[in-house]
Amino acid sequence: MLRLLALILLLANGLYYAWGHELLRSYGLGPAEQSEPQRLAQQLAPERVRLLTAEEFTRVEDEQKADQAPKECLQAGPFDAEQAQALRQSLGPLLGADAWVMDELAISARWIVYMGKYASPELLAKKRAEVEAMNLKPEALDNPSLEPGFSLGGFEVRADAEALLARMAARGLHTARVVQERVPGQAWQLRLPAIGPAQKPKLGELRSALGSRGLHSCN
Repeated sequence: MLRLLALILLLANGLYYAWGHELLRSYGLGPAEQSEPQRLAQQLAPERVRLLTAEEFTRVEDEQKADQAPKECLQAGPFDAEQAQALRQSLGPLLGADAWVMDELAISARWIVYMGKYASPELLAKKRAEVEAMNLKPEALDNPSLEPGFSLGGFEVRADAEALLARMAARGLHTARVVQERVPGQAWQLRLPAIGPAQKPKLGELRSALGSRGLHSCN
């Protein structure tokens, strides 16, 4: 009886081994196949998948952090055609074509109440102090050809500048005059819509092309 039981167990183990190793597949017997061919069909270029080194992984992680960092919009201008072209040539290799925009602007005329030109920095400082003592505010000039000097107010219409000049003459200021600081025309403004921490150090290389037009936050 025990021999028969041992023989039955041995036969059962042999059949299970054959079934588990698909030796009975030709007879329609075997474990259910665990296959998902649709997943293979959904793979995109699996031959391009590779493991990153620790250095590559760190670089990718840093790039992702930089992409997620807060971005800032910066702008500078206006620039004339020559200045705008110089900026385009600098911006392309520095930041890439998608990081900047050059907006075209229509520039109106500008008339100012002007004081200058002065023969020395000392005389310029003295005149500035005199008008400040009259509770007037000297303003920087946008036209380098008028330096050294300063403005006491600017307008798009000459008549408005003449009216301001008359009011200042009534207060005892007789050395100012009205001049045209800017003629109408076309100009360009540089806009950097989304500058992140990783790009900001590169902006120092634009100083020569920007000239006196420093970058500031977009309005």
